[in-house]
Parts: sequence; C-alpha cells; structure tokens
Amino acid sequence: MFMRRFVSGAVVALAAIAALAAQQAPPTPPDQPAVTFKVAINYVEVDASVFDRDGQFVPNLKKEDFEVLEDGVRQEITAFTQVNIPIERPEPPPLQAKTVIEPDVVNNVRPFEGRVYVIILDDKHTLALRSQQVKRAAAQFISQYMAANDMAAVITTGGQLQATQEFTSNKRLLLRAVNNFMGQKIRSETEERLDEYQRQSSVPTGPSGSNITSVEDPRDMERGYDARMALETIAKISDWVGSIRGRRKAIVWFSEGIDYDIYNFQKREASTITEKMKDVIASATRSDVSIYSIDPRGLTSLADESINVAGGFPSDPLLNLSMQSFQDSLRRSQDSLRSLSEETGGFAAVNSNDFTNAFTRVVKDNSGYYVLGYYPKDERRDGRFRRIQVKVNRQGLEVRSRRGYTAPRGKAPAERKAVGGDQTSAEVRDALDSPLPLSGLRLHAFAAPFKGTAPNTDVMITVEAEGRSFGFVEKEGKFFSDLEVSTIAVDYQGKIRGGDRNFVNFALKPENRPTFVATGVRMATRLHLPPGRYQIRVAAKEGGTSRVGTINYDIDVPDFTQDPLMMSGIAITSASSVRMSTVKPDEELKAALPAPPVAVRDFPKGDEMALFAEVYDNDVKTPHTVDITTTVIAEDGRTVFTAHEERQSSDLQGKPGGYGHTARFSTTDFAPGTYVLTVEAKSRTGKSPATTSRSVQFRIRG
Repeated sequence: MFMRRFVSGAVVALAAIAALAAQQAPPTPPDQPAVTFKVAINYVEVDASVFDRDGQFVPNLKKEDFEVLEDGVRQEITAFTQVNIPIERPEPPPLQAKTVIEPDVVNNVRPFEGRVYVIILDDKHTLALRSQQVKRAAAQFISQYMAANDMAAVITTGGQLQATQEFTSNKRLLLRAVNNFMGQKIRSETEERLDEYQRQSSVPTGPSGSNITSVEDPRDMERGYDARMALETIAKISDWVGSIRGRRKAIVWFSEGIDYDIYNFQKREASTITEKMKDVIASATRSDVSIYSIDPRGLTSLADESINVAGGFPSDPLLNLSMQSFQDSLRRSQDSLRSLSEETGGFAAVNSNDFTNAFTRVVKDNSGYYVLGYYPKDERRDGRFRRIQVKVNRQGLEVRSRRGYTAPRGKAPAERKAVGGDQTSAEVRDALDSPLPLSGLRLHAFAAPFKGTAPNTDVMITVEAEGRSFGFVEKEGKFFSDLEVSTIAVDYQGKIRGGDRNFVNFALKPENRPTFVATGVRMATRLHLPPGRYQIRVAAKEGGTSRVGTINYDIDVPDFTQDPLMMSGIAITSASSVRMSTVKPDEELKAALPAPPVAVRDFPKGDEMALFAEVYDNDVKTPHTVDITTTVIAEDGRTVFTAHEERQSSDLQGKPGGYGHTARFSTTDFAPGTYVLTVEAKSRTGKSPATTSRSVQFRIRG
C-alpha cells in the first residue's frame, strides 16, 4: 500500500511540475559581491572602509567616488562593489528538542555572504601553562562574535592535528578544535641564559676567578625554528585564502608574539626571521588579508617566567641578564604582534585582560567596506613593495585601507595539470580546492555512515542538483546537457582518503524538459573510510552553462564496533521525492526504502515519509532484546507519530551485527511547522542497559 502511494503521488504531481518549471529561480540578494575563487594573474584587490566625522561607516558610494593610486599612478578600477554584511543569529532550537540538532543535510542555495576568519592558535609561542587563556579567548570570539552567516577555520602553528578544523559555520566543531589546543612554547631566552650562567658559574675556575664574559641562549636554534615555523604557517594561510575574491579575509592570531631577538644580528637566525616576517606581510597584503593579533597574556607582570629565577641575577651589567631582560623580551614579542598587524591593515590587542572591544572591532572591520579591483599598470614581477592610496572625492570622509602590497617575484605559476588517469575537469578540481563553497550550480547533499567492511565504514552520500540551474543546448529536437560530480573525503590531516567521480549526459525530449527543470537530478555514491573526522567535499559542473557548485559537509565517521550499541545515520525519503530523476541510486538501500534517500528536510503537507537506520549490537555474550522506537514530536511537544519494534540478539547468531529498522508515516494530519524525528534503541541487558539514538529535524510546509 505504501509503495503504491509513492508511485501514485509521483503521477499526480506531474501536472504541477510543468507549471513550476516556468518559475524563475529566486534572485541573488542585491549589493553583495559574488565570492569567487579563481586567482587572476596581476590582479589586485583592495578593500576600503569609509567613515564620516562621527566614525560611522558611509554606505552607497559609487565607483566614481573613488580613486586608487599605486606608487602615485592612478589605476583604472575594473571591479567595484559594496560589502555590507549583516550579523545573523542562529535559529533557536525547536522547543521539543532537548539539545541543538545539527542539520544532517547541507546546500549551497544561498550564496555565501558572511565574514571569513582564520583562527590561528600559535602553540609555538604559547606557554603550556597559559593554554587555558588561549582557549578561553578563542572560545569567546567563536561563541559570542561569530555570526551564523560567518565561516571560520582553526589552525595551529605547530601542526596539532586535533586542534584544527576546516572552514565551517558549525561552532561546535570550531570549539572542539580549540579545546584540543595545548601550548608548546619553550622557556624564555632570559630563563635559558640564566640557567646557562648558573651552570658556567658552578664550573671551577682558575686563580683569577670567574671569566664569564658572555652567555648564549643554549636553545637559540630551537627558538629560531619555532619562529620560522609560525611565520611560515601564517604566510601559507594568507596565500591559501588569497584565492577568495570579493571579501576581506581576517586572520585572528592568538599568540604571545615571536620570541626571538631579531635586532641582535649576532644571533644566527635574526636575519632569517626578519625575512620571514617580511614574507608574511607580503603574502597578507598581496592576498588582501588583515592580521588581528590577540595576546592572551593580557596585563602581565611576567610572574610565570620570573618565578623560575632561583639563583638570582649576575652582578655584571654587561651580561644583560636582569629583570629588565624579561621586560625587553615582552616588548619585542608584542612589537612583532603590532608590526604584522599594522602592516596588514589589522591591529594588535595587547596589555588587556578584556578582549570585548578588540573582538567588536574585528567584526566591525569585516562587516562594512568597499572592494576595489584593478590590473596594475606596472606589471613587473620584481618583488618590490607597491604603495596603494585610496581616496574619495567627497569632503569630510576618512578612508582606511591597507598601505600597499608586495608584487610577486619570478615567473607566473604554471597552470596545474591533472594527474595521470584523472579525468576531473580543471574547473571541478579548482572548485574542490576552494576554501569556501560556490553557488553557481545549486546543490543539496546528505551523508550517512553505515557499518562497512572492517576496518572501514561506509559513508552513503546523496547529491541533488537543482534543475533550474541547468542550461540546455537544443539540437535535432532534443535538449542536451551534462553533469560532472566529484566527491572527495578530506581527513583532519588534510589528506584525501577517498573519492568518486560521476559523469552523466542528458538528452531530453521537449515534453520531459519541464519536469527535469522543476525537479533536478539525484545521484548517490559510497565512500569507504576509516573511522575519524572528515570533510566531504562535493563539486559539480553543469555542461550547458559551465556553472560550478560546491558543498562542504563535516562528518564524524564512527567506529561501529566501539560501544555495545550504536546506530547508523538515518536515511529519509518521501513520496514526493520520486519526482526527481535518480541517475545513480544507492544499491544497498533499494530494498530498505521505497524510494532513494533525499537530501532535503522540507516536505509538503500530506507527503508520505519513510526512514531507514541500522542498529549495531556488539554485545554477543548475553542473550537480550533490543527495543527500537521511532517518534515524531511536533513544536508544541505532542507526539504525532510513534513506531516500536523488538529485535532479538539471537538473530545475530553470536556475531556483532545490525538490525535494519524502517518506519513509515503520512504527514496528512501534520500542521505546517518544525518536527523532530528520533530513532532510539535500548538493550535490555543488566542494570545499565545500553542506549543509542539519533535525531533529525524536518519541516512540513503548507
């Protein structure tokens, strides 16, 4: 009966589909630049903030109001837009949900319109005992100052993989990375030199007494390496996000500053570190990246360092070992924060225990500005600094922009070639490398982990492309197009651990085109991945218009043998979903669901819905019963659907395995609104029965 409802629902809907096909796609919100990721050779982009006498941002200026000078030569502004990013708050969780339910589907229907942050946790320049201060400050920024429409990544300078996170708007994932941070800074140069002085003093000397005339830092090489590593990380990150055009990019750098005396040219690493600092400034200014430095020490008395001085200070002032030495180190480290920030258009927050004003200013700086792009008249790749001046032709206005940029050096990089055997198009390869999602081709995606063949887990992925994004070429009475979809899984180390590519040609008859345009196309794939943290990246290109769309999907792939009772993801389908063509279904779910899993959680009233999940029972010692219950709760807390079944462990024949669970219900009596679907399993074993559950939020529209 249920299967017949699915089929008949598709037939009845065909009349409405043709009418929907004539509707146009929703327009892109006005006054926002399109975020692109293609790096143009010899293209310069500079952002400028314009304020009136009261310090308020001045909106609605035109390209004609601006003038850009590079080394005093006026440039032709070829790209201009105003960026005015609202601060969006996350939707509150539904009243019936006990905790926040993260979406299990993602889409790129709405173009990215938020702020771009890279949070760099400088473990190389944070004492282990002060790690908590970094965590607290970074968590404050993420929790209180990141808006729902922003995206951020978390990176460490020392390569702590558990403390990293790819670009995401999911605050839970960002906070998880921050919480795993641990400082690795070595003791200060003054402490190390004092210990070295005490060691030398303890060595017996001749009749003339002490002959200590200088004390070197025994860890100078390690200290220099840490400084180089941190600076190289910031430079690489600046280059990486430099591919994002149409937005200001902000690096929020939580650090105690570079702990190296670059002014002492007798030190072996002084000149190298100085050059590395110049490289950071060059990369950041070239990529239109502003660095905001946050010193987590706040107002400090240097008690953490000076408390370790047990033997006192030497009396010889020429050794430069005194309490003033600690102060000099503090000043140099803070100067490094100020220098890198001020030269890139940011600022440094030092000597403050309250970062409220600093974080507020970071948000303000990255919310309202103008983006001006031009191709410089001086095209030489000589590596020299080019000074930029941005002016407005209106009186009484103040313009703030970066001071300039460092021109690239050497030959322009050659276009990357595909690895042998890789048939992925260049556009899709570039899109997979993009830091942020693209919305040229509108996509929806859903991913669910299922138990696979050990040691891997199967991740079932459904990708849907909206038909209204397609362009067709008419030839001999048919409409032709094609679709290329590439899917890769990137682990927390940045390594590609699995992938799949699909290519489909379309030749539609005129009578079938309206249906396709209204509904789109669906395909599924499975990746076999070891348990761990991943970002699933999906990139698709439509041949008729060459539009490209991407989606990034963060997922934790569990080890389904770890706990006594565990559950797969929940695959959902509906009668209305059969309207969409499925060119590559998931073969393993064909028998479990009456239609392919869908990548949306918005259904019409009166739809027929079905779900499938697997419950994995790893307790093979004691015979027991497992209760599996599905409930649907409305916004007012009412239970509008429930289904229950009992499964016996004896069915598994003494081997760990899974119980397939299905449930089906009609939404005819569901009022429009938000619902929470929960599948829960309980094992009747002992006094502390094992439990597991998953919840999915969906909407019913009128």
